[in-house]
Amino acid sequence: MTVITLGELLDAWVHFGHQSSRWNPKMFPYIYTEQNGIHVIDLVQTARLLTHAYNYVQLAAKENKSFLFIGTKRQASAIIAEEAIKSNSHYINNRWLGGTLTNWATVQGRVEYLKELDKKEANGDFERLPKKEAALLRREHDKLRHNLGGLRQMSQIPDIAIVVDPKRETTAIAECRKLGIPIISILDTNCDPNLVDIPIPANDDAVRSIKLILSTLSDAIILGQRGAS
Repeated sequence: MTVITLGELLDAWVHFGHQSSRWNPKMFPYIYTEQNGIHVIDLVQTARLLTHAYNYVQLAAKENKSFLFIGTKRQASAIIAEEAIKSNSHYINNRWLGGTLTNWATVQGRVEYLKELDKKEANGDFERLPKKEAALLRREHDKLRHNLGGLRQMSQIPDIAIVVDPKRETTAIAECRKLGIPIISILDTNCDPNLVDIPIPANDDAVRSIKLILSTLSDAIILGQRGAS
């Protein structure tokens, strides 16, 4: 039994792939047909793999594993933050800084500095500084918040990564693979499924498609966390 119906997937436009001229041949097993130069994704495969991912993250959450949601494309950014926060997970939704995971010790130092600036802002310390110095600190604070705000609670390398569009997030995928972090990914017909551990073939451009899949996974995490408590 799957955790989602084919009707729900259809309604969210999950089945719309990219133009057939842009396809990655490795996605062939997940393509149902081609219509008017557009590949149509096999939703039976999507439902099966989403259910597999759902069960996997639920069990992992029950074992107190940590999750990092990654998606910097415009359509995914807000959803990545929303679903990560909902499931008490970490996220990067604006820009992936090279070395975020492979050079975590250094990046963690920047996250700690971000948290220091958070406290200073909350305490009104910026207001007591000279205008020029305060402006520089605010600019730095905004930049750190933009790039690393979703990592404030991350004290170590995450156990599992959940990615939207691995073709865009190539550096993040490479770092996860280097560190042996399992990757669950929404991937469209132009992606390489061999780069991830659990591929979920789906439209990675439509907001409704991204929302449906990520919310299903975050619900599984929450369910697992409740089982662990």
